[in-house]
Amino acid sequence: MSHLIAVLASCLLLLAPLTRAEGPLFPPGVRATADGLMAAALDDALALELVTSLSTEIGPRLAGTAQEARARDWAVDQLKKLGFSNVRVEPFAVPLWVRGDERAEILEPFPQPLAVTALGGSTATDPEGVAGDVVAFSSLAALEAAPDGSLAGRIVFVDEPMTRTQDGSGYGVAVGKRRATAYEAERLGAVGALIRSVGTDSHRFPHTGQMRRLTEDGGAGGVPTAALSAPDADQLRRVLARADQVSVRLVLTPQLLPPSRSGNVVAEIPGREAPEEVVLAGAHLDAWDLGTGAVDDGAGVAIVVAAARLLKALPEPPRRTVRVVLFGAEEVGLVGAKAYAEQHAAELEQHVIAAESDFGAGRIWRFDTAVGQSALPTTAAIRAVLHPLGIGPGSNSARGGPDLTYLREAGVPVVGLIQNGWDYFDLHHTPDDTLDKIEPAALAQNVAAYAAFLYLAAEVETDFRK
Repeated sequence: MSHLIAVLASCLLLLAPLTRAEGPLFPPGVRATADGLMAAALDDALALELVTSLSTEIGPRLAGTAQEARARDWAVDQLKKLGFSNVRVEPFAVPLWVRGDERAEILEPFPQPLAVTALGGSTATDPEGVAGDVVAFSSLAALEAAPDGSLAGRIVFVDEPMTRTQDGSGYGVAVGKRRATAYEAERLGAVGALIRSVGTDSHRFPHTGQMRRLTEDGGAGGVPTAALSAPDADQLRRVLARADQVSVRLVLTPQLLPPSRSGNVVAEIPGREAPEEVVLAGAHLDAWDLGTGAVDDGAGVAIVVAAARLLKALPEPPRRTVRVVLFGAEEVGLVGAKAYAEQHAAELEQHVIAAESDFGAGRIWRFDTAVGQSALPTTAAIRAVLHPLGIGPGSNSARGGPDLTYLREAGVPVVGLIQNGWDYFDLHHTPDDTLDKIEPAALAQNVAAYAAFLYLAAEVETDFRK
């Protein structure tokens, strides 16, 4: 055994130079500062304090509501107390959809209730609901293949499961049915629709989430549509297997109200030499109304604010400006992201790189980039700094996060600090999105990674676009 240990140790010594040679080494002082930031983050309780405060004192914060406005006030107060500069709200209008009553039941042949929740943007039924025979489809593609008008008076049921993955890639496939079923069902003449929740859990918690983005005048369209919890989707499928005809009643009474006010909360650490150059760290402040928004995305808010606060505490700021953006109205269609890109269009050329934390609080395990070829040695060197946190190399095709979509499309380089999302979609958009699901040590690891990344990206002279 001792001989084996000695051999393994020799192999590690041989591999160590290869790890260090991934990119140019930073000057000793810069590397030491990054290492110090990571060490400080692992012992820092600020992120946990912030997500606890946000999810406890504000709780659910649906876009455009008074709760989201309270969250903006909370964020401004916290950022000012932490010493950030240029703290402000950049307002924009958002369509306002609010949840009402929601229930469903099997009428025949085996009467019983079903656990459902309305999808964001769904139209309403009459107060007494709609009833019809259920027609099941195994996938959105199967629904799309049905002929126009072929389901008059029926209720559509799309029973397409979601695949559990570490990086959340199963979501991109499964979310299609949430976005399109209401409108396909309308084309077919159905009076309502049900989908298996876009989630990976087996709890009796249905998952909400936005359908098509609402228009500024509040228009939605589509038939009233709800998500079934996974056990209820299973139950409905079993009932359908045992009967030739199954009828269901669906009651949904959401309201589409006149456009309301939302906003992005912005704060900065001005750069000491190149203040016009911006390194952006984002998260979204709004959250669905079923849980308390601790995981999605209170954790992200806490991570980027706590990481930036560590940079704020340095003896001198980095070369470039570090800007924290807490986006509003993300859940209802990236409304804040679009507003930010439009309001800052003239300065996007000076956004040198951006990252967003919006995948819960699991440990970061991979570092993805989307930068120019000449910047790859620098991002490899950053990844090497992050290696002691258990973070490995990824691809150069990062997406950067939902709220960075318009920035990425405008040419802003992005990175992805990819978290372990194995159980993220057990909680996502459900009443189970609560503070107890966050592991403090994993949250601190996220802060450490973001602090080091933000500092190094803001300190170097690399043009990440080239």
